Amino acid sequence: MKHFHKSIALALLLLPLSMTSFAADTATPAPTEPQKAAEPMKHGGMMGDMTEEQQEQHLKAMQEHTLQMHDLSNQILAEKDPAKQEQLKKQQRDLIIETAVKLLCRCYL
Repeated sequence: MKHFHKSIALALLLLPLSMTSFAADTATPAPTEPQKAAEPMKHGGMMGDMTEEQQEQHLKAMQEHTLQMHDLSNQILAEKDPAKQEQLKKQQRDLIIETAVKLLCRCYL
C-alpha cells in the first residue's frame, strides 16, 4: 500500500508538468499561408512503374491473398476445437508474414 501511495503522489506531481508541455505545443500559431500540397501520385503510386500486365498480375495475387485470408477467417470462426483454431490462426499469421515479405522484397528490388 505504501508503494501505491508513492505512485499516486508521483503521478499527481508529474501531471501538471505534462499538461503545461502539451499546452505549449498546441499554442503554436497556425501558418498564415496555406502550404502548397505536393502533386498527388507524381511517381505513379505503388504500381506506377509497372506495365499493365504486371499490374494485372499484382492485382490477381492480392485478390488471391484476400480470398485465402477470408477462407481462413471463416474456418477459424467455424472451428470448435481450440487447438485446431490456434493452428488455423497460426496458418493465417504465416500467410500474412509471407505476403508482407513478398511485398517488401518487391519494393526494394
